[in-house]
Amino acid sequence: MKFIELTVHTSTEGSELIADIMWRYTNYGVAISDVKDVIALQENKVMYWDYMDEELTADKSGDVMVKAFIATDIADKTIPEIRQDIDVLRSDCAGALPLGSLEMTKREIEGDDWIEIWRKHFRPLHIGKKIVVVPEWIAYEKQPGEEIVKLDSNMAFGTGEHETTSMCLELLQQYITPESVCIDVGCGSGILGISAVKLGAKYAYLTDIDYVAVESAKHNSVLNDVQNKVTVAHSNLLDDASVCGDIMLANITADILAKLAPSIPKNLKNKGVLILSGIIESKLNDVLKAYKEQNLTCINQIRKGEWFAVAFKRL
Repeated sequence: MKFIELTVHTSTEGSELIADIMWRYTNYGVAISDVKDVIALQENKVMYWDYMDEELTADKSGDVMVKAFIATDIADKTIPEIRQDIDVLRSDCAGALPLGSLEMTKREIEGDDWIEIWRKHFRPLHIGKKIVVVPEWIAYEKQPGEEIVKLDSNMAFGTGEHETTSMCLELLQQYITPESVCIDVGCGSGILGISAVKLGAKYAYLTDIDYVAVESAKHNSVLNDVQNKVTVAHSNLLDDASVCGDIMLANITADILAKLAPSIPKNLKNKGVLILSGIIESKLNDVLKAYKEQNLTCINQIRKGEWFAVAFKRL
């Protein structure tokens, strides 16, 4: 199968933001190439190389490449949409965050080898005190106190590698109880709802507007043997307002979160907790204000890299 390899040149600060945009348009993988990551691994003694090219460590350009792999049959439609979203990001971050040149290049490649390379890269991830995200194709022996979430991660965004997802999982572990009914808005791979059930939640409702994400979440629910405690719906939000959650999660983008502020809380129970992620610093106050206007109180706020996650409570 052939793909278009789309490369955007950005900065370390902008790389996750660009990757997040790209994940909206591909189910075949996004990769970040940042020399600072390599140098950090060496300096922190996480990984060693017998030889490292001096030109690598001397590179002061700050150029970071983010690559997305897009099926050729949708590339002509998808690439202009990615460019448009990147231009919106440039406008939103003007003067607040360095994004680099945002130059975009593309080339056609054979994609089968890329998928195998990506699979080899993905390893078990320990998130918070309990959750371990494990690729479907890797054998992993569960340790005491751990809850394993298996994922076939080729199909949709949401592996736990991204800061926005890991922060949601960390906050989820703080507030979940055995009586919790959880709702995940924009579920992607289903990682958050599935994790909720693995952590002991009574039930989880997952929704997404992307058909691929819905199928991925269903597949991963069966893979984790939680399908009897999970409902996956192909919808914008829960159409049934009578279904209410003790915990709601939405890992989307700040603009969409602010826009949906009047809608999302309608499915949140009294005393319920709403966990939001996908928020950059320049948009944080907009999100806080939007949900405060819905009579929700911010009870927690965490940050990883350029991203924020917040927890609200209906008091």
